[in-house]
Amino acid sequence: MGLGKMSGKYSVFLKDGNLIDVVSGRIYKASILILDGMIAQVSTNRTEICVDSVLRTIDLQGKWVLPGLIDMHVHIKEAFAPLFVAAGVTSVRNTGGNVVELRKLREASNAAPTPRVFSADRLIDGPPGLWGETSPWNVIIDDPDQARAEVKRQIEAGADFIKVYGWLSKEIMLTVVQEAKKYNKEVSCDLIYSTEMNALDAANIGIKWNEHASGIIQAIHPNWNMKAGEQIWNEINWKDPDVNRIRDVCSQLIEYGVIMCPTMILFDQPYRFPNFWNPVNIVTKKTNENRALIHQWESIAQYADALKRTGIQSPVNKLIAKTYFDLGGTVVAGTDTPAGIWTLPGMALHRELELFVEAGFSEMDAIRAATNIAAKSLNRTDLGVIKEGAIADVCILNSNPVEDIRNTKDIDLVIKGGKVYSQEEVLQFVPSEEYVKKALEEFISDFNQNATSFNR
Repeated sequence: MGLGKMSGKYSVFLKDGNLIDVVSGRIYKASILILDGMIAQVSTNRTEICVDSVLRTIDLQGKWVLPGLIDMHVHIKEAFAPLFVAAGVTSVRNTGGNVVELRKLREASNAAPTPRVFSADRLIDGPPGLWGETSPWNVIIDDPDQARAEVKRQIEAGADFIKVYGWLSKEIMLTVVQEAKKYNKEVSCDLIYSTEMNALDAANIGIKWNEHASGIIQAIHPNWNMKAGEQIWNEINWKDPDVNRIRDVCSQLIEYGVIMCPTMILFDQPYRFPNFWNPVNIVTKKTNENRALIHQWESIAQYADALKRTGIQSPVNKLIAKTYFDLGGTVVAGTDTPAGIWTLPGMALHRELELFVEAGFSEMDAIRAATNIAAKSLNRTDLGVIKEGAIADVCILNSNPVEDIRNTKDIDLVIKGGKVYSQEEVLQFVPSEEYVKKALEEFISDFNQNATSFNR
């Protein structure tokens, strides 16, 4: 299945689908003309569209049409990248990794069967480093000059934004923010394990993105952190948190213009453990062939106490997200795939949308958090919408997700940059274990040879 040429243009005509207009909130029957990977025309009257020479026409009677979904918090690898597109996720925001390792994904064509990647480079953390010593994927810094040099290196390597971790000191975080600002780059923070910084501290020094709704519990309960003793944990009402205190912190974060990505699934999966969400479909069956991912999740699942401490935060996390939204804050949908347990690439975003609805969001607002609102927060007006001039990323569903958000999983076809794929076709592009192993070895070898420039 592929696209042919019409007067030098790739062309697809989508006829009479139920278009879910995420901007207006309306659903109406419309036809869509795609030329050269872009949406050329959207019309409620298909006779207005010249289709005589269109190479492929797809009748969408009884189908629902959504923009391609955007997962706003992942840690993507080439090994499982096609799984996202098979699940209707056509763009991702990679919040920590290595932009050199992801070069093939980031330079892929619009129509490639892998998601469009907006990426940070390696995580900037403080000693001793939550994820261990300095590596291709994280760097431990306690010196301002080293922080400035690392930010400069990451920008030159092609990072779209900078990611900091909670063990970084306030002084170094501020240095990172100031240096990133010189290059007009935003900074994102993960404060889940922070013992000194809370969400308000981070916002005050200019950090734009809050991942996991982190640091808000620390702002409300200053004595609490992930290392706190059992007595302090027990003093917090995790099932029925103080709404007024949450509202107060959220109001202040909104004044700073913070964008929140709550990653509810990261907390919900351990909250439900061992009865975690794990649907059976063509994408998840393919995921189960990735032995490295399955081994990772099974290994983490052995640490029951750690999972309990993460999962107990789930009700608070959901309440924070809904409160922030109700107060007028920007909330986007992300999953932290493949962190935690069974954060299934691509499919996890569908669970995240279900959790948005469980938290009190409407189905339409949940969808917006993974389409136009997500794209707007990335300053991309050509993504997350179906309109003339937008990139032709489209997800075609068999059932209406506005009636039941679980229907986002009921995928018929995915269009990525104008190219039409069935889920089966996308999954054929999942690379072999041999290819993945060789690519990783080559990257590590190259990294080690250039370690001086990476770690200067």
